[in-house]
Amino acid sequence: MSWQVQEAKQRFSEVLREATAGGPQLITKHGEEIAVVLSIDDYRRIAQPRRPLSEYLLDVPKGDDLDLDRDRSDFRELDLEGMA
Repeated sequence: MSWQVQEAKQRFSEVLREATAGGPQLITKHGEEIAVVLSIDDYRRIAQPRRPLSEYLLDVPKGDDLDLDRDRSDFRELDLEGMA
């Protein structure tokens, strides 16, 4: 929901209640968005430190269990004439 500054000041308890129950509350001044009131859970979720890309890359499965031996059997014949 969006609140004008004056209304948000007068009804601050309601702004907090809505932020907790209904999600972020946008505060505007002269039609311009100037602030957002968030629940503490929403804030903590977006304020968590992010892992560096290098950590994600190091966590990628190594593929040690992949069978990468080449199949050396003879090639099979394909009839490509019927595919046109």
